[in-house]
Amino acid sequence: MKAIGVIPARLNSTRFEGKVLAEILGKPMIQLVWEQVKKSAKLDDVIIACDNEKVLKVARGFGARAVMTSVDHQSGTDRISEAISKEECDIVVNIQGDEPMIQPEVIDSLIEALDKDSSSSMATVIKVIDKEQDLSDPNIVKVVIDSSNNALYFSRSTIPYDRDGLGAKCYKHLGIYAYRKHFLLEFKDLPKSNLEASECLEQLRALEAGYKIKTILTDVETVGVDTKKDLEKVKKLLLS
Repeated sequence: MKAIGVIPARLNSTRFEGKVLAEILGKPMIQLVWEQVKKSAKLDDVIIACDNEKVLKVARGFGARAVMTSVDHQSGTDRISEAISKEECDIVVNIQGDEPMIQPEVIDSLIEALDKDSSSSMATVIKVIDKEQDLSDPNIVKVVIDSSNNALYFSRSTIPYDRDGLGAKCYKHLGIYAYRKHFLLEFKDLPKSNLEASECLEQLRALEAGYKIKTILTDVETVGVDTKKDLEKVKKLLLS
């Protein structure tokens, strides 16, 4: 099965404008992400999907395969759909452009999951929540799974609710996805669902439409850069 990794790189961000080009240890952040993704053993190609000529020029400058996409896309999913629409591939992996510490093994595990389970349309990564404050943080998305590790629901609220204090295990969702290409192209045309609108979580559109999302458990912590404070945190981690 041929797998392509796509890194959506939008220049303007509400909380941190121009963050994909923010410098980390002498390199733009998008380059660090690309270098990590290129270490994947199971990706056949990597594309950076840009919405700005400046990002496109920088990406091609460090040797990446970069393409220009519409500035009107509302989500990274829409952007990668355009980028791979004419590509010959079976699996598409959506890697966030603001996670310079993404581990290639995590990418490979998603591709393996779809390769082994033909009933799943997409796959994503989850991690056990080990910090009490994360449970009530709406910016940390929680997920509950079934006995076959398929996602049952994603929420910004604490799920499951541990009514009797039995120590229910809670998982957080890490924002990396692998899709079957044919599903991805169908998914972008599905109408926005009620649950998706309520929680502002795009993956709920797939669940509400009856598609399976396979989850892969990892103990690898990712550090996304949403703010300048996050940027400084990543710099310190990379220097340690």
